Amino acid sequence: MRNNILIIFLCTILVSCGKKKSNETVNYHQGNLTVLTDDSFQSVTEALADGYMINYPETKLKVVTRKEDLAFMDLLQGKAKVVVMSRELTENEKKEYIRITENKFEPAKFAADAVVFVVPKESGIKSISMEEIAAALQSDEKRMIFDGTNSSNLNFVAQKLNKKPSELKYSIINGNQNIIKDLTKYTDKIGVIGLNTLSRPYAKQAAELRSRVRILPVVDKGITYTPGLENLGGMSYPFTRVLYFLINEQTFNIAHGFIRFSCTHLGQMIVEKEGLQRYYLYKREVQMY
Repeated sequence: MRNNILIIFLCTILVSCGKKKSNETVNYHQGNLTVLTDDSFQSVTEALADGYMINYPETKLKVVTRKEDLAFMDLLQGKAKVVVMSRELTENEKKEYIRITENKFEPAKFAADAVVFVVPKESGIKSISMEEIAAALQSDEKRMIFDGTNSSNLNFVAQKLNKKPSELKYSIINGNQNIIKDLTKYTDKIGVIGLNTLSRPYAKQAAELRSRVRILPVVDKGITYTPGLENLGGMSYPFTRVLYFLINEQTFNIAHGFIRFSCTHLGQMIVEKEGLQRYYLYKREVQMY
């Protein structure tokens, strides 16, 4: 992509499995695992799960959609071993995670996704500024349509605007795909969805959804950004977000195995085929003398 950025294919250092006792069984290649993910990044999660099951046929991974905040609560309550997250946790949430799971807080980052703003193809709106987004979310007109409370899209936009979700005014249509399908009924509204809902370049369903809407470029400080891979890789698109896994598993079993796979070269190729940006860890600067 850019020569000054290092692609991270193996990010196992982000997922510490700790010291294993000699009598513990390493069992990452067989068994069942349920992965909780927000509807906004369901597609990439399912693609990674499918890839893992192809490589380890004795495993069975089930991807279940759950609003981001609720998925995190399920993880803390021991109802799930692995969840996909996008928003930054508060310091109190991090401490609670460490206390309950007895794991270090080491999010396993695997992809750059984005929150995007969409309108029907026939809409006259060509772009939207950060100021317009902030103003719309304070207006009683509730022009912005989100996919519900506790969702990743709402959480991320609120964090970006330094607001609590409860401080924003918006409309709700449950599900990213339903927002796209119903948006033509509300010509004055703007849908707020996850890029992964539309990003799969060769998927028939994603192509059909793309035919219905247009993604609005976002104007920030006079510069217009689109959520293309280059802008996601450089984090220049204002609503770029990093997807990461959190686990509640102390030994190296199937949850750790799935996360390790997602961060390898093969897993990162799957991320790219989903139309998302592979995860970059840090910039690489080369000096020549």
